[in-house]
This record gives sequence, C-alpha cells and structure tokens, in this order.
Amino acid sequence: MRGVRLRVAVLPVLACLALSVSGCGLTAGDDGGGPVRVGTTDTVSTLDPAGAYDAGSWALYGNVYQSLLTFGPGSGTPVPDAARRCSFRGDDLRTYVCELRPGLRFANGHELTAEDVKFSFDRIGRIDSPQGPRSLLETLGSVEASADGTTVTFRLKVPDATFPLKIATGAGSIVDGELYPADRLRRGEEADGSGPYVLAVYEPGASAELERNKHYKGAVKKVGGDVTVRYFADPGRMSDAWKRRAVDVAARQMPPADLAGLSSADSGVRVSENAAANTRFLVFNQREGSPLRAPAVRRAIAAVVDREALARDVHLRTVEPLYSLVPQGLTGHATSFFDAYPRPDPGRAAQLLKQAGVTTPVAFRIAYSQGAVTDQEAALLKRQLEATGLFRVSTLRVAWQEFQEGYAKGEYDAYCVSWVADFPDPDTFTSPLVGADNAFHSGYSSTRVEDLIRVTRRNPQRNRVAAEVRSIQKIVAEDVPLVPLWQKKDYVLGRSAVSGTQYLSDGTGIWRLWMLGRI
Repeated sequence: MRGVRLRVAVLPVLACLALSVSGCGLTAGDDGGGPVRVGTTDTVSTLDPAGAYDAGSWALYGNVYQSLLTFGPGSGTPVPDAARRCSFRGDDLRTYVCELRPGLRFANGHELTAEDVKFSFDRIGRIDSPQGPRSLLETLGSVEASADGTTVTFRLKVPDATFPLKIATGAGSIVDGELYPADRLRRGEEADGSGPYVLAVYEPGASAELERNKHYKGAVKKVGGDVTVRYFADPGRMSDAWKRRAVDVAARQMPPADLAGLSSADSGVRVSENAAANTRFLVFNQREGSPLRAPAVRRAIAAVVDREALARDVHLRTVEPLYSLVPQGLTGHATSFFDAYPRPDPGRAAQLLKQAGVTTPVAFRIAYSQGAVTDQEAALLKRQLEATGLFRVSTLRVAWQEFQEGYAKGEYDAYCVSWVADFPDPDTFTSPLVGADNAFHSGYSSTRVEDLIRVTRRNPQRNRVAAEVRSIQKIVAEDVPLVPLWQKKDYVLGRSAVSGTQYLSDGTGIWRLWMLGRI
C-alpha cells in the first residue's frame, strides 16, 4: 500500500529535465566513487515479504527479491523475470502457468525451484499477516509445483485477468524455503532473495546497503553500481541531507516548498517526474461503535472537506485535488466525489446530519503517520471540519508500524493513508481499498462493489472495463467509506554525476535502483 505502497494503462516517464532546487544553498560534497546514495522518507516495515503491503517495503523487495514477472521501464505489461514464460491456460482465466528460467539461484547459492515459489505464496496465506499482501491475492486458490521443479501452476478461485499484474509486485517475492519459516514471519535484519541485489547491511530506519548479486538471472540485463538507501523520518530531514550532498538521489518525498521552488538555474541537478498514481485518502472506520459508522456522518464530512485548500495551502500546488477512488491516468477515472459534493457546503452537511437524527458536534479522532507535511494536513482538515460547528476533531500522529497495526485493529475513527499503485490497472484502487477484507481494514463491504469487481476481472482487455470502474466509484461516493484528498506526481532529484535517475520510478510500483550508476 502501499503506503502503502505505486500506475490508461502505461503512465509515461517524462523527459529528464536539468533543474535544481532554488535556494538550496548547495555546498561541495562527496560526489566521487562508492555506492550511489539514495534518500527516501519511505519506511520498511519488515524484510519478510509475507508481512508487508506498503510502498517502502516493496521498493526494497523489488531489488532484493525476484518475482516470476516484473514491469519493464515505461511499460504496464508484465514481462518474465524468474519465469521464462507465463500464460493463462484455457479461456476461463482460472489457471495460470509459469515455467521457470533454468539455473536460478538465490544470492546465497541455494537453488531456486518451483517448490520455493509455491512455498512463498503458500506462506503468505498461512501466516495471513494483517499488514501482509494476503488481500491482494484473494483470488488465488492453490499453487502447484511440478515434480521436476521447473513449472508452477496457479489455480484461481474465480476468473482474474489481473493476476499476472499482481504476481509482478512485491506480493510475488520469492523467498528461500530453507531459511524462511513456513508459518511465521522471519525476524532479524537479513533477507535471502534472488533479485539484482544482495542486502549486505541493514539498519532499520536508517539504511540499507545493496551489493550486486552475482547469481542473478532475470529480466534486468545490466545491474548498475552498488547502492546505499538512506531512510529519513520526514521530508525536512531528507531535504537537509540533499542540501548537504549527503545523498546523490532524493525520492519520495521532498517538502512541497522544495518542489515548488524548482528552477532551471543549475544544470548540476536533474529532476525527473512522472504521472505516478501517488494518492492520499481519509479513511473511515465503520466497525460497530465507531462514531463514523453512520453513512450520514461520513457524507457530511465529504460535503465540507476542501481539497483545493489542501493543495494550495499545505502542498503549495505540488499535488492535485482528487475527487475519485481511481486517480487520473488510469482506465475508468471519474469525478464521482465532485459530482456528489461539488463544493464545500456546511449547510448541506448540517442538513444530512439533521435528517439522520445525528447529535452534533460529532466527536472523532483522525490518526496519521509520516509522509509529506502530514502535521499541517491533519491540522487543516481539523480546522475545516470544526469550522462548521458540526464536528469536534482531535488528531494523533503515530509511528508507521504502530499506525499500520492500529488501523488494522480498528483503533482509530479515521485515518489518513497514502496509497501508491501496486500495478498500472484500476483494480489496484478497487479491491484493495473498498473490496471485502480490504487493505485499509475499514470494515466496509458492498455486494454491489464486489459484483462489479468480479465483472472487471473477467475481462482480459483491461481498457474495456471503464464503465464498471466508474460504477464502482459512483457507489463509493454514495457510501463514502473514504474521502479522496489528492494525487501527486512522483519526483526524483539526482546529481548530474548519477545516471539512470529518470528510470528509478515510472508509476508501475517498481523502484529500479539497478538503473543508477556514477558517470
């Protein structure tokens, strides 16, 4: 989720521009040899792929672990990685078969076989971690490994044309069956995969040192230099590191003031941007006892949230207001929340609550975790809601791991969650967000939404599901299990001495550290 966790069809990478952050006051730093240093505010929840469904964890997984399929730069169509070939068998979209590349090995030298692939998928279901990717694989019934260890067969419960996209994500990470427990998460600071890199040293919340994997065989034909990822607690600290030249590349997320101040004055810095589906939602807890269980309360909140003010006053127009479940750039995008709530209207909100017999002010709490200017964003949401006299709002900032565990348990009335598309298809914004047993753990479910999701998955022509996707969004705007707030582009800042920054992130959910290198 990505923050969780990533993206029409293909979302193009725009041309790399020679830009700089104005007013950064850059000073001389270490731009010489050694690993490329990449900064990010993303957080790695766990090194075990069975226990994470967030953007920070999956960004690392895509470099250390290997999936059967992956996405090439600028493409939304999966290509073989650990697999030599994959395809559906029959016309019912319920049997998917992958043949492995010959000679696959984990970075530790152990042989990688079909049994390891089966083991990796089976343990996700067996462990069923609340923070894991089980919900993404809800259509998977069983996995079979051939006796010779070369072929994997997936049996699906229902037709699912999006299944190849799903196993190309972090949910498809293949782990070493000799080293990972079958029924619990692996603890510690080690990861054993078969991806382009080996995790040499990992310090939680601080850094990950990646070295090239000599055993790697897959879709990546050339792996760049070694990379060190540095993790920052907030955008301000990463901005400071960038200005001090303590990092060579800055990605996810720089402060809005830095992005708004981009200038063409310094050719020593490159900024790449793409139309990634990086979104933010205000999610509502609909469990029994929640003050937001009543639809009228949620609709009243939707009627007064001012997205334009969030984009202008907090994010300095580096984000765009979002009025739908599915963001711009993906098949079926609509403006369902704008159609239902075209402008902030406290009078309408008061009427909705009065008609439902709701006593005001409605008291509830909004929780959030790290991310771009979340303190200011939460404060503005609180002011907007309380200015109506209809709500009394408290806010709570929580550390990332605690935050994920908290909303999974239903501890918060409402919570702000960022969502990065898992793959470039609208399904990544429907089933995981508003389907039954969704990744937001909101308690929301709708038979109408579920029926429409099933219809879309039966269609292998993904550009022809727009009508059903729009219908889902209309229902969501009626039920209001969440309120879309904004979407933003993905920016990557890189020193001119580093190549490949324009390929690091392209909206497919893959973080291509192997494309980086020193010039």
